[in-house]
Amino acid sequence: MKKLLIIILAIVLIIGLYTWTAYNGLVISKEAVTAQWQQVETQYQRRFDLIPNLVESVKGAMSQEQAIFTALAEARTRYAGAQTVSDRAVAASQVETSLGRLLAVIENYPALKSIDAVQNLMTQLEGTENRVSVERQRFNESVRTYNVAIKRFPKSMIASIFGFEELAYFEAQTGADIAPKVQF
Repeated sequence: MKKLLIIILAIVLIIGLYTWTAYNGLVISKEAVTAQWQQVETQYQRRFDLIPNLVESVKGAMSQEQAIFTALAEARTRYAGAQTVSDRAVAASQVETSLGRLLAVIENYPALKSIDAVQNLMTQLEGTENRVSVERQRFNESVRTYNVAIKRFPKSMIASIFGFEELAYFEAQTGADIAPKVQF
């Protein structure tokens, strides 16, 4: 009887320890996803801080491209007003589309390329776009790690008991793979 009680206590202790470590591991994994999204947001903020400077530097020389500037400002405003990660991702994709059009236009204006301020801002903007891309990739990797963790047995049981749900990946907006056309 005493051995049976010890065995039952050992089993309960092992299950309790596993549940404790599994739960804490899932919390850590979910927080890693949240932290990584904040890195994406940081790069978006850097991008949005640069955009007004770029637009003002180029606006005078490119008044005929007012539609691009307007679309860029509207996309930036939509991003600032977005409440969810999904809304922000869509708004960020719209900003990228506008930026792509703006970059294509700037490449077709040799006089603008020679303006130091434009060159400097273009370099910074390109660097920011690379940073955003890297942080998105890291975010998706964090989401993948978390999603795998909550789906693998026996952690899947712990995840369902404590309400851990699958998270969405960052996905590019439909049509983002098509280069913008610039016509004069």
